[in-house]
Parts: sequence; structure tokens; C-alpha cells
Amino acid sequence: MRIAIVSGKDEGPTKLNAFDNALSNAGIGDVNLIKVSSMLAGNAKIQKLPKLKAGAMVNCVLSEVTSDNPGDEITAVVAVAIGKELGCVVETTGINKNSDEIVEKAKKMVKYMMDKREVEINELIVEYSTTTVKNIASTISSVVYLNDDIVEE
Repeated sequence: MRIAIVSGKDEGPTKLNAFDNALSNAGIGDVNLIKVSSMLAGNAKIQKLPKLKAGAMVNCVLSEVTSDNPGDEITAVVAVAIGKELGCVVETTGINKNSDEIVEKAKKMVKYMMDKREVEINELIVEYSTTTVKNIASTISSVVYLNDDIVEE
């Protein structure tokens, strides 16, 4: 299994436009995202996000938060734990919360998921995006499940 871990943030004239712009900032704005739950195959390989085919149907775990309240600090986090047998992903967000605390919460949740399954963690990765809202902003973090059908050659 191959995955890419990405994040993005941006502003826009509406909440939808801010979200779309954040997706584009992360490199996943021109595809159709299909939210999936939080499981990975064992020894999943992380790679840089390749160019995806426009309009492709792309599985992902997506963390996103959008606000139209100027001054809000918004944060979107994904935490990935990979073991030999399997891996787990968690997503969480926060508004006006310390980003370090949100990251720690994500780590704690993903470690719990692996412990519950009695799988040793070989690799733990956290990706997050945070910004202070000027007008309307969105932040996203995502684990993108890659396969040859969605990658542009």
C-alpha cells in the first residue's frame, strides 16, 4: 500500500471556496475525494504526492476545519502510525486551541488504536496545517491512498 500525507490552507470568499482553495494548496483540489475510515495495510509506504489525474476518485482520510470568524486560529491534523501488520490513521481539528495540544491529542489517539490491536508502531507521522483566519479560511490535512489508476503518467 502506498500513501501520501499532505496539508494545505487558504482563504476564500465563501467557506466552500476557502475549503476548495485549501485542497488545491495541498495538491488534491482537482480530484474527487472519498472519505474512508482509518486503516492501512501493514508496512504502508509513504511517498511524495504524485500528480493525480483530474477528476479521479481518490480515497483519503481527511481532517478539515473552516471558519468565517476573523482572528480564529484553526488547525487540522492527521496522525499516522504504521506497524508490520497494519497501520492506523486519526484525524482531529481545533479552533482557538494550541496546535501542539491538538497534535499531542492525535498522537495519543493513534497510539491507543495501535495498542488496542496489539500492533507495535514502527513509524509515527503527524501532519498538520494551522492558520489565523483573516476573513474566511480553511485548513486541511489528509492521508491520500495511492494506486496506479489515479496517478497521471
